[in-house]
Amino acid sequence: MNYWEERYQKQDTGWDIGTISTPLKEYIDQLTDKKCRILLPGAGNGYEFDYLINKGFTNVFVVDIAISPLNNIANRNPEMSTKLLHQDFFTLNEKFDLVLEQTFFCAIPPEMRADYATKMNEILNTKGKIAGLLFDFPLTGEGPPYGGSKAEYLSLFSEKFRIKTIERAHNSIKPRQNKELFFIFEKK
Repeated sequence: MNYWEERYQKQDTGWDIGTISTPLKEYIDQLTDKKCRILLPGAGNGYEFDYLINKGFTNVFVVDIAISPLNNIANRNPEMSTKLLHQDFFTLNEKFDLVLEQTFFCAIPPEMRADYATKMNEILNTKGKIAGLLFDFPLTGEGPPYGGSKAEYLSLFSEKFRIKTIERAHNSIKPRQNKELFFIFEKK
């Protein structure tokens, strides 16, 4: 059993806030193209998926290496089970217009961050975007979650992406206040 599946089996999911996070909800509320292809990588229980589907988005996909959270999403959205991909994000071979980032980046080992940036660039359509939240606290050997800084993220992503915004999230949930950066990066 993989690490993440084991965490779900043991209900060791402290990152799960039980609902969509406010920064992502407010960003989604501004989106108008209901047909754009959206990916939620490592989405856990996928509250963002539920929210997008309820808002009328039709091309929303979740990829997760653990089956339990995908089953949880499928139980809530049985008609959408074909949009739930049980595989490693790094093996994806599809294209998307938007990737919503919520705790996936901080869960992968820091030595894989350059691979993440490369894979994101690869799976995004022209002018595709990654948007969401990145943690803003010192990167140490302990984790997940693994921290990082604005300077690190700019260095990591600026070669392959236009930095549209990266700023302290003003609407984080209380336990994450002053520890999250909201960002939008567009594929070059």
